[in-house]
Amino acid sequence: MRGAAAAGLDVVALTDHDSTRGHAEAIAALPAGLTLVTGAELSCRLDGVGLHMLAYLFDPDERELRAERELVAGRPGARARGMVARLQELGVPIEWGQVARIAGDGSVGRPHIASALMELGVVESVSDAFTPDWLADGGRAYVEKHELDPFDAIRLVKAAGGVTVFAHPAAVKRGETVPESAIAALAAAGLDGIEVDHMDHDGPTRTRLRGLAADLGLLTTGSSDYHGSRKTVQLGEYTTDPEIYGEITRRATGAFPVPGAGGSLRP
Repeated sequence: MRGAAAAGLDVVALTDHDSTRGHAEAIAALPAGLTLVTGAELSCRLDGVGLHMLAYLFDPDERELRAERELVAGRPGARARGMVARLQELGVPIEWGQVARIAGDGSVGRPHIASALMELGVVESVSDAFTPDWLADGGRAYVEKHELDPFDAIRLVKAAGGVTVFAHPAAVKRGETVPESAIAALAAAGLDGIEVDHMDHDGPTRTRLRGLAADLGLLTTGSSDYHGSRKTVQLGEYTTDPEIYGEITRRATGAFPVPGAGGSLRP
């Protein structure tokens, strides 16, 4: 939260994967002048293709959506341990202790494993770890997990008063992506928007996605997809237009943006 304020942001969204556990700490740390949008990034799969559904300003205590998020999250660390074991089978000298050290107090996930691969010199960047050779969906070290059908995700988030945005829908470097026809079907099912301005979308891709969004009546958002120092992208490097942010808040009924009250975390 301090970093978001230092980057000059007025609003920042916290959307951890399938979890809202960081919200209370973020609110406590929220400096004056910065507004927090709470949410989560839901793990989904459609016709064998993994995708992420951003859910903004939903009620985190809504029973059905909470149960699905807990099911997706699964037993803490089990999936990550499975990926570490697969990497070891591939000859990578990675150890669970190294990954746990990188994760610190947080739940261990693929970004932490990717950081360990960087430390070991196996890859040059976190993004390079999310390829079929390593941790991408279906990659050599990938371990499956329970994932939502995106149509169910839209239904559940809507029922919890939230707003849905398809995250980085054309990030081909991460692996296979769904066709535009699938995005059209999701729009017909109530999808609110698509994330356009993202580090994994080049200029022509952003232009194409904006045209698609206009045709389908979808909002277009931007996000740095910031994961701390594990990625080269900077916090606030890609943002959402204020008018679209306003429309997101108008559509949401499950939760409301939280204005900063000058809180701070210990350095």
